[in-house]
Amino acid sequence: MAFWEISNSKDSMEPTAGGSVSSTAAESDIYRSLQAVLREVDCRHPASLFNRGMLRWTLHKKVQNHPMNSLSLVKVVVKELERAERLDVKTYIIPLLHTLIYAVIQASYIPDELYKRVYDICKRLLILPQPYCIVGLGYAKHMKTEMSTPGVMYQRMVLAEQNLKTESYPFHEKVLVFADPSVFSGPLGEAVRADMEPTGSIRGSLGHMCSVIQHTVQAALGESCQGSVLAGALGDIGQDVEPYFQEVVAAVEQSAEEISTERAPHTAKLQQLYDKILAAARRETAPEPSSQSPYASPLPNPEFSFHLWKEDDDLWKELAKRFRPASMTEQYSISQDDFDVADLPADLGSDMPRYSVMSTDSGIERDLPAIELLGIGADTPAGGSGAVQEQQEPVRLNRRGGIRMKPSVTDSMVLIQDSLEEGGTSGTLLRKAGSGSTPLPKQQRHFTARVVVMGDDRVLGKLARAYYSLRKREARRLFLTTRVNLQMYYVPVTNDPAATSPRNENVSSMRSSICSVAAYLGRVDPWYDCNITSLGYMIPQMARTQSNISSSSEPSPFLVDVISYYIRTALQPVFFTIYTVKICFSYPKDPVEDVFISNLEAEFPEISHKDASIRHKKTVTETYGAFISISYRKASLSNREIEKNILLRTTEVHVNAIPPSETEDLDWLTVYFADSKSKNSTETKIRTCNIKFQSLENKSFNVCLDKDSRRTFKDVQSIEITPCVDPGYSVQKSANNKFSLGGEKHPGLCKYMSKALLLPLNTFAGIIH
Repeated sequence: MAFWEISNSKDSMEPTAGGSVSSTAAESDIYRSLQAVLREVDCRHPASLFNRGMLRWTLHKKVQNHPMNSLSLVKVVVKELERAERLDVKTYIIPLLHTLIYAVIQASYIPDELYKRVYDICKRLLILPQPYCIVGLGYAKHMKTEMSTPGVMYQRMVLAEQNLKTESYPFHEKVLVFADPSVFSGPLGEAVRADMEPTGSIRGSLGHMCSVIQHTVQAALGESCQGSVLAGALGDIGQDVEPYFQEVVAAVEQSAEEISTERAPHTAKLQQLYDKILAAARRETAPEPSSQSPYASPLPNPEFSFHLWKEDDDLWKELAKRFRPASMTEQYSISQDDFDVADLPADLGSDMPRYSVMSTDSGIERDLPAIELLGIGADTPAGGSGAVQEQQEPVRLNRRGGIRMKPSVTDSMVLIQDSLEEGGTSGTLLRKAGSGSTPLPKQQRHFTARVVVMGDDRVLGKLARAYYSLRKREARRLFLTTRVNLQMYYVPVTNDPAATSPRNENVSSMRSSICSVAAYLGRVDPWYDCNITSLGYMIPQMARTQSNISSSSEPSPFLVDVISYYIRTALQPVFFTIYTVKICFSYPKDPVEDVFISNLEAEFPEISHKDASIRHKKTVTETYGAFISISYRKASLSNREIEKNILLRTTEVHVNAIPPSETEDLDWLTVYFADSKSKNSTETKIRTCNIKFQSLENKSFNVCLDKDSRRTFKDVQSIEITPCVDPGYSVQKSANNKFSLGGEKHPGLCKYMSKALLLPLNTFAGIIH
């Protein structure tokens, strides 16, 4: 037995808060399952990737449909967290804490003394370093609200995920899954789509309303609520359940907004609603055995929208289609011309195209077609007296006035706020993780888009390009930033189990790995590695298994359950710098700018040199790479700008943006040179933030971004790599220069912003050092 299990066995018969012994059959089974999950956190061998995550899913499924098991899980995890705190074992704090809160959300009823123990544990985590204090602070706030208003976390989660309309809680969420077609092609894509978008019967909005009422009333009233009687009453009411649902939601939200620790007023409100529902269904409470468990109301999974990511702007189109303002009617199509503005700040970059639209009509009514002149459209009846009247008296054409839009000060502040929240202060090389306090209060947005990308490093490259394009659009005209909270998640999928192994310390194999970002996230967050990293290899295996099963059988809930758990509890982002590469070609062609997130590879042609030896009278052939000139800015902890220039011969250049290990958590590029023979330096590996190299022998080379063969550039003469500038930073800098007095340029808020554009990927804990 491990040290943790030995210490647990000594206290396995500890009395609970109520004085009873905790060695019941249910709690013993939950305890053994939880210990098996904790052992998985320490097991990171590639051979164990086949079944990792299954134990956590089995534990949650075991308690999901049995409310008493949920209460047992809460009791067991509370004791384990208190023991981890006492023994100073931080490895298990994040897994135990997420397991605890997820059980609290789904538990039908929790006693007050157990609520207090959970809240005290979350508060004590505030004295620990990051990320424990950040995760503990977030859960402490939730638990304080949950103590005064039981069931509020469950209710808000169902309302947002199922998009139930109510005035008391106007927040909604959408889950958009984007899969790389190069990975999810053929049967694999069809199997995953069938799992996420089942064609069978899905519980409607009335069923979700009944679940909210059932769970909220049971959580507030506890043992005085007869769960089976309430469930039967809700079933008898049927279609007329919505008014009671609105009353329950309004009562809960009103109690949650009031800053009070008294639960008596909230309990009294729900007791009245409980009696009202039973009276409407003509049911009476009957004496029930005290051992009867509460009625189960499992937390439903959110609705997933599965997409194969074929075009670069697919993400923008889906976001614009689902979250555009209500004033935009369906008759207007969403295109890039609708969101681009002709007059842009010069600091946004020359790569940002400016679009002009040529009018196709002369503006003279006689030149318009008769159907347009008559004004017959979708809002006009196709026949009858209305049509005859329009033919007798044509409607004059009305033109909508056009205006020239520029980014306003308010728009700039919104982009600045996002930059401050994500990037923090500039001038640091440490990689950012987690969400701490910011100088500006976060703007409340009623919509949340949870974007889940599935694939390898190639799909992250597509995500980086799409995110950069979205920020440029928002810099021109705010459309989504003020309304939508964008959360991004990453599920690695590959057929190679070693590609996502977090213990892969071989540098050469890490450069060739197709899932280097997933391997890094698994190293810095063990709970992500245990639940999500291993999922990438299991998905192809599950697809092959389902292909042998009849299509009439129901899809497996494992994939949807795991991703639902991921997007609900993984709220700590890890920020990756997006890098811009400017590519110049050897023949007359305009330079091209692109971005990458993880890797850049440059291959140079090999040059053979023959040297005849006089003594041995034979020719010796030696192969060299291309002769290149390299200019770079050396990275240092003190942020001193040290410019260096070197000349060398090389056949390949690998630029890696992902740290090779969790101990090297510095935000810089690691550049490797293969088969290099330098004249002025013997350096084969450099670390930098900016680098430029070009061929000096008129020999072109090829460049590949993020290991994606679809993003390969040929006949390249030189490239320049720099951190991608955030368009929000450019807007603020341009505004300061424009409105500065006396020609003086003031930095304004720019000095508090990160100049580089950062891509946030959500994990369970961020970075654990």
